Amino acid sequence: MKRPQIIDRSQDDHFMREALALAAQGAALGEVPVGAVLVHEGKVVGRGFNCPISRHDPSAHAEMVAIRDAASALENYRLPGSTLYVTLEPCSMCAGLIVHARVQRVVFGATEPKAGVAASRGQFFEQAFLNHRVLIEGGILAEACSAMLSDFFRQRRMLGRGDTGQVISTAE
Repeated sequence: MKRPQIIDRSQDDHFMREALALAAQGAALGEVPVGAVLVHEGKVVGRGFNCPISRHDPSAHAEMVAIRDAASALENYRLPGSTLYVTLEPCSMCAGLIVHARVQRVVFGATEPKAGVAASRGQFFEQAFLNHRVLIEGGILAEACSAMLSDFFRQRRMLGRGDTGQVISTAE
């Protein structure tokens, strides 16, 4: 039988505030304000914020950027014993990476009712077919995380720019 994991939650607010600061950096660049930090052995080893617009990369979500940064810093594509703090509930793409990277724990702020797969749109991390279990905790500084997103989109609507300011044709 597997021994229960001891989780230190004493630093959750601190690291989520770091993720919020990164989200603000993304917002300043016109990106949807989502930030993430990856913590290993009590230290931030990976940082990221949403940047798919500026990088022209649809995979450049905050979680992806932070995990890539951490893997490079630790020189390992596996990140066991790590915790990912992200201001918004992960999507399916990021959830897959979290499992493949063997992140131990994900702590998120705001839920994402349309595309979040940790709690909102199905519990991806609880699927029996997964070969790695991830501990999930939501709602850390949820009000601050949600407010940052709401303010960003409110400002976009006032400017009449939609979510990116770009027109994308859906005609085939």
